[in-house]
Amino acid sequence: MLFVGRCAITVLIALLPAATAFSQSDSVDRGTSANDLARAVVANELKSQDANHSRWMYHVDRDEQGKKKAKEVVQTGQGSLDRLVALDGRPLTANEQQQENKRIESLVRNPQEQQRLEQTKRKDAEQCKAFFQMIPNAFTFSYAGREGNLIELSYKPNPNFQPSSREARVFHEMEGEMWVHETQRRLVRLRGQLIADVKFAGGLLGHLEKGGHFNVEQTELLPTRWELTVMEVDMKGKALFFKTIAVQEKEHRSDFRTVPDSLTLSEAADMLTKQVIAAANQ
Repeated sequence: MLFVGRCAITVLIALLPAATAFSQSDSVDRGTSANDLARAVVANELKSQDANHSRWMYHVDRDEQGKKKAKEVVQTGQGSLDRLVALDGRPLTANEQQQENKRIESLVRNPQEQQRLEQTKRKDAEQCKAFFQMIPNAFTFSYAGREGNLIELSYKPNPNFQPSSREARVFHEMEGEMWVHETQRRLVRLRGQLIADVKFAGGLLGHLEKGGHFNVEQTELLPTRWELTVMEVDMKGKALFFKTIAVQEKEHRSDFRTVPDSLTLSEAADMLTKQVIAAANQ
């Protein structure tokens, strides 16, 4: 049950860094229905997800259940490498820095562990992709507004959609707004909230509470190059044996810099170390 709460947010992560398959002149035809536009946007994201292999270094501020962490992340062809740089707003102690050094050195020396981590990420991405593919059928869309090149669509559950799993049931009990870039057919922002309690086995296996919500935003960093910049989720409920479910996460990504496509894990580790040294000398 927790996975779908996270997936409602992370459903776009694997799809974001992709080149658009539409030209800049492809504005929305006045006769295009909101449902058709949403379907076109989803199809474009799915089609273009593998078209771009740009690598980035960026900063992450993450707040999970009130615990704040700041990280620097570097993407490579072997996966992403990150380094913790602050906890609850304070710099790491010397001992914490040493622990980070050992953790990163271990990942660089043992590529099998890095491969295992990446396999887990890919598996999660495939699961999230499956939910993303449900969007055109799971919801009905209507036009809600416009701001420059952005078109706002509102969505609500499609009564004709039949969820095939517990996770899909949670997904289907949401309504919210989707902002899309008119000419590029890209998702700019996606917001949603649970409009009813979702119970499993009549509540015996747990439930998620009405009002749980999420927000995802992505930004065009370079022409037709989009990246996730905001990810927020707040969901509550009960699991089996009355264990409390409380997922409260915020993640903001910033300070994006391109890195070479050929970057290795070892080189990424060096970049992270230099970043820490440079920050300490400021």
